[in-house]
Amino acid sequence: MAQALRLALKRSLPWQRLAALPVFLIFGPLLPGLYWALIPAFDATVWQALWLDAEWPQALRATLISSVLSTLLACAIATLLATLHYPGRVWTLLQRRLPLLLALPHAAFAVGFFFLIAPSGWLARAVAHFVQWTSPPDWVTVQDPCALSLALALAIKESWFLLWMLAAVLGEQTVSRQMVVGRSLGYSRTQIWRLIVWPQLLPRLTWPVMAVFAYGLSVVDMAIILGPGTPPTLAVLVWRWLADPDTALQARSSAASLVLLVILLAGVLTVRGLWWLWLRQRTYPGGLRRPSANWRWFKLHTLLILTGYAVVLMLLLWSVAQAWFFPALLPDAVSLASWQQADWAPFWTTLWLAAAASGLCLPAVLVWLEWGPQRLNALLYLPLIVPALPLVAGQYASLLHLHLDGTAAALVWSHLLWVLPYMVLTLIGPYRAFDSRLMTSARALGCSPWRACLVVKWPALLRPMLATLAVGFAVSVAQYLPTLFAGGGRFATVTTEAVALSAGGNRRVLALQALLQVALPMAAFGLAAVAAYWLGQHRKGLR
Repeated sequence: MAQALRLALKRSLPWQRLAALPVFLIFGPLLPGLYWALIPAFDATVWQALWLDAEWPQALRATLISSVLSTLLACAIATLLATLHYPGRVWTLLQRRLPLLLALPHAAFAVGFFFLIAPSGWLARAVAHFVQWTSPPDWVTVQDPCALSLALALAIKESWFLLWMLAAVLGEQTVSRQMVVGRSLGYSRTQIWRLIVWPQLLPRLTWPVMAVFAYGLSVVDMAIILGPGTPPTLAVLVWRWLADPDTALQARSSAASLVLLVILLAGVLTVRGLWWLWLRQRTYPGGLRRPSANWRWFKLHTLLILTGYAVVLMLLLWSVAQAWFFPALLPDAVSLASWQQADWAPFWTTLWLAAAASGLCLPAVLVWLEWGPQRLNALLYLPLIVPALPLVAGQYASLLHLHLDGTAAALVWSHLLWVLPYMVLTLIGPYRAFDSRLMTSARALGCSPWRACLVVKWPALLRPMLATLAVGFAVSVAQYLPTLFAGGGRFATVTTEAVALSAGGNRRVLALQALLQVALPMAAFGLAAVAAYWLGQHRKGLR
């Protein structure tokens, strides 16, 4: 990655080199760090020790089940909703709710989902209200050995991301017109999607699906909360080995990180192979008109939206519950004692850290999209489609060699690797859709490229820029592994506190920290919307 950026700098014009410099400073130190972190894995004894480890087989099985199943379920949910409801009122309603659902961090969602489906959770209490249970049932609904609860939570959370990406892709295609033509020829909605729409859209969704699969492979915070305990998933096992002072266990974590990369590559090659076989065996439509099955009675979109709201409601109730014993549906008493006695230090740390990371990334993204080598955009997306653990290990190794671990600067830099790709992904669509004739007119009037951007282009893109800033802020709030390793345990955020408390701490304090983790991104998106409205109040084109 660093070599490709270096070659691009040599072949670029001076201002293009300047544009690529911030990206090089973020990604460049990662290459030697990956070398230092993964070089111990190239030892046969390390692989032998990994293979003989007692926790290894079950951890690998739980990881494969949770990652594969969650990816398939998330794809199925997004596919079914798009096929049934696009275009239409339900799809529009779902798109309006997606920003709020996407702003819900993974760890906070996992905590609320735990409160919802645990044996003593609210769903069990609702059933107990009718069947007269007096004690929680002896069911394993969370932290099960096969990681099924983790797979279900990942599927629900990642389906919102896939729907968001699908909405962006559908906005670029002439799908509505194709559906009108198909319906006028007598084809059903299902046939139109299967024969015309999905063959066009699926290649465009390769990167988002890879990102979902990669996240399922390397997720740690949700796996600690909802996944199996002993043995845990492979990602949690790698995280424990990497944090252990024993060099043998650290080397074993390097080998296991390579296993995660191999699994990702195997999954991608498998999907590409199946796609190639489908294209080879695909036959030309025979012209048969078949009626669609009536699935509109299945309110999947309502279930998804209600799940998101129920998760937040569980966090809110537990944060104010003073006494809440099974099988009561609501707390016996409520109190603000948990809020009054709360430790607000993690909140302020999260606030300045997310503000610094997103604030540093926004000018870098603007300069990159304007003057950077766009052929390297795929390299910027690698942190989204590669398991996070090898990248975090590379960051940690670089910081150790530079003696910067445990510093505020290192902590901010570690977040930039994930904040920057998401911000580029959010802003690149509006940036490409900008009318270039406005810039041509500004240049014809004597403005330099830099002044034309400051006076014409960037003010016109203020609304998507504010949304991009909010997305970067939310991504930084949700980071767990970079905060843990780059911060050296010296910086506690609401995310690290929520995950730490999930191991058996006070449920009220856990719900409070998770709720603060939800409140920060929500506030960022709300402020972005208010600022966009206020700044564009006297500019009709910015509304």
